[in-house]
Amino acid sequence: MGAVFEEIDETLAAWIAEQPMFFVATAPLAGDGLVNVSPRGHDTFSVLGPHRVGWVDYTGSGVETVAHLRENGRICVMFCAFGASPRVVRLHGRGSVHLPGTPEFDEVAAQHPSHPGTRAVVTVDVRRISDACGFGVPVMDLLAERSTLRVLADRAAPGQMAEYRARSNARSIDGLPGMPDVAP
Repeated sequence: MGAVFEEIDETLAAWIAEQPMFFVATAPLAGDGLVNVSPRGHDTFSVLGPHRVGWVDYTGSGVETVAHLRENGRICVMFCAFGASPRVVRLHGRGSVHLPGTPEFDEVAAQHPSHPGTRAVVTVDVRRISDACGFGVPVMDLLAERSTLRVLADRAAPGQMAEYRARSNARSIDGLPGMPDVAP
């Protein structure tokens, strides 16, 4: 039932754009390291080309995706259709983390609404594109995007988000370096 695609064409890009959320999976090189899967949402994801995607990365309680990408770059991005027509699409590739002020950050961030919780941009050079049936994915309705991060970030005093990232996003749960030191 599944297929492997040569590229992200206009039809697949349109399907990806319709999905309200996606998941990213990464892992450290260490055999005893922890595999991480993170849900992502909001208007953050962009198809940048037939073999390149990116998203705006918001501040979170952890920094595993960033740390694993900085260590080894391996990533899988997965989209699931939660509507009536089942489908799962996976994008395997090599990811990179880009900080504010870099051309890559500006390229992706410019395509999405500004968000006070933004900490970086992730881009992926996609090596494999595949889909699967998705018959095991439940049919669900989207009620709304969560506003919690925006509310917290809007309430934060100047520099407080940067201080939080310096304190809470400096290392992954595997002990890998997370967010690089960046002046607030």
